[in-house]
Amino acid sequence: MINPKLVCLGGGHGLAATLTAARSLTSDITAIVTVADNGGSSGRLRDEFNFLPPGDLRMALAALCSSDGWGRDWAEILQYRFTSDGEMNGHALGNLLLTALWDKDGDPVAGVARVGELLKIVGRVLPMSLEPLDIEATFNTATGRKIVRGQIQVATAKGHIESLRLIPGNPRATPQAVEAIAQADWLTFGPGSWFSSVMPHFLLKEQLAAIESSSAKKIVIFNLPEPASEKEFAGVSAEEHLELILAHLPQFHLDYAIADPASITPGSRLQAVVEGCGGELIVAPVAQSPGSFHHSPEKLAETFSHIFH
Repeated sequence: MINPKLVCLGGGHGLAATLTAARSLTSDITAIVTVADNGGSSGRLRDEFNFLPPGDLRMALAALCSSDGWGRDWAEILQYRFTSDGEMNGHALGNLLLTALWDKDGDPVAGVARVGELLKIVGRVLPMSLEPLDIEATFNTATGRKIVRGQIQVATAKGHIESLRLIPGNPRATPQAVEAIAQADWLTFGPGSWFSSVMPHFLLKEQLAAIESSSAKKIVIFNLPEPASEKEFAGVSAEEHLELILAHLPQFHLDYAIADPASITPGSRLQAVVEGCGGELIVAPVAQSPGSFHHSPEKLAETFSHIFH
């Protein structure tokens, strides 16, 4: 298939790696980005203006910037963070630029598109919802059930997750994102923080319905093993990543799942769970280096190329 329509769903560094890989294979890319971040520069701007958290959108824009000098320079500027003893400390310039455009025009999609034009990006970037969202989870812990709210708080909570939900309870999906899913040839999910970057796409009812009815082929990209001190519950094993999706979409059908050999633990049920969803498990070295828990865009691109062709 020449120049397939690819829609990549996720957030943060994981989505950026997927987008960097995909842009070498097609120019028809739509990134759909989670909007539940409540930490750092994004959280501070969100608290002050009640706008979408801009950080994950900024990272997706930078990943898709043009490969010429103009695009690379502006992507670097977009990612620049101020260092000071005052209020500006830690703010990324791209976060401030997006917030300024939203404050001026009040249109989140148009603001992101204008920054995309500045960077001459390949494809486009869309927020999954037009309102900032929160993630809330219920955990079973040694001391009983515990309800935790907030992306950072949920991602770092200890215990066995019982349920996961978005607040507000039934937010509206971005219409352009729903349309992109309907028209896609391929959908990718992950990698990234499973609670805050991947699962929100399966919690937004309108978008979930679009995913379920889409005729696009679907690819799940599993996370690499992380240090035990940084694991979420859903990061314990790759099959639990997929089982968490199935808990919200029992009829989820996937075509391919990509896992690094390091993600296949002894006694893993991953292949059985993937095949139960109708998919093929592709085990390929996609880590930046042995022991790294970051994906290599170049190695992901090789794996995507194998799948697409």
